[in-house]
Amino acid sequence: MHQTHLPSPTPPVQRLHLSARLEDRIRAAAVKFLRSRGWTPRIEAYVGYGNEGSVRVLARVLLSRPHRRTDLVWNRRGWRNYLTVSAPGEVVRASVTRTDGSGQEERLVTDLPADRDGYVDGMLDVELAPGWHDVQLATASGAVATARVFVVGPGRRLGVISDIDDTVMITMVPSLLRAVWNTFGLHASERRPVPGMADLYQGIASVHPDAPFVYLSNGAWNSAGNLERFLDRNGFPPGALLLTDWGPTATGWFRSGQEHKGNAIDRLVRELPDVGWLLLGDDGQHDPEIYAAAATRHPTHVAAIGIRQLSPAQKILAHEPPAPSSGRAGTLLGTVAAPGARRTRRPAHGVPTAGGPDGGALARALGRALR
Repeated sequence: MHQTHLPSPTPPVQRLHLSARLEDRIRAAAVKFLRSRGWTPRIEAYVGYGNEGSVRVLARVLLSRPHRRTDLVWNRRGWRNYLTVSAPGEVVRASVTRTDGSGQEERLVTDLPADRDGYVDGMLDVELAPGWHDVQLATASGAVATARVFVVGPGRRLGVISDIDDTVMITMVPSLLRAVWNTFGLHASERRPVPGMADLYQGIASVHPDAPFVYLSNGAWNSAGNLERFLDRNGFPPGALLLTDWGPTATGWFRSGQEHKGNAIDRLVRELPDVGWLLLGDDGQHDPEIYAAAATRHPTHVAAIGIRQLSPAQKILAHEPPAPSSGRAGTLLGTVAAPGARRTRRPAHGVPTAGGPDGGALARALGRALR
């Protein structure tokens, strides 16, 4: 008997969440209107990273008015960074020059499409020497930009993954109204660093000059330019930024900040397997839990955990009682509460942990924890 073999059913295409569909419609109308007014794509390049076989290129394509005053962008109030309209679907041509074994230069070109929010996040398969490199970005309409990437060499080494808000920059995230004002109301030049943290990071960089630095935050990509200038102005080592998009996702109205950070750490461990990461954050949100979970998943890839501890007054502003020295926070950090910041015991995940209220105290506590 003749049998008819039916083709296997293809998996259904996932339908975008209502929030994403609404966002796409609003964006499409805005893009159509602005293009009719002469607005054209521009590329906002971000700092990326890579290994000797590939580099991760990060950027965003936005629509820009004709004759845009770039000299006024660097020190505007925070809320103005969020008045942007992305150019979804634009194709960005990424090119990088490498030198082969005979000293001849070779240029690799790859096309990277922007997603529905205008973000470009792609890998270039290219062998580059360890250190900093430039990746040239261009669109068909003539927009150009340069993305910096830090290539990590082979061999075991230390790396730093650092939170930003209330770890290197005073934001007061636990206090909602103050965090909103600091983020949206202040000029870029008015943002203040956490005391002593730049010295701690520079000390690490001086002892480990080949260490990659990655600044991982739940902050929006809209603030990336201001964050880079803040880090440079206050003496923090340069490094890749891994931020997030505050808009709706394909599956819901909001995205999970804890999931964003956990996934980013997992990816860094996969792509840079020779790096032992020092995880630095603060106890104002969920960094202790996120880092402890990462240490449990990757105990051989996490060198230590350092937590900047908020003061009792900051805890009260956040409507939280100050953590007792022997409570849950003490168990997670392996430290007593500030200001002594002495490690009392190694946590269950086995990774050295320490805490302190500022960069100086945290440096001393990390030194004790790593002995």
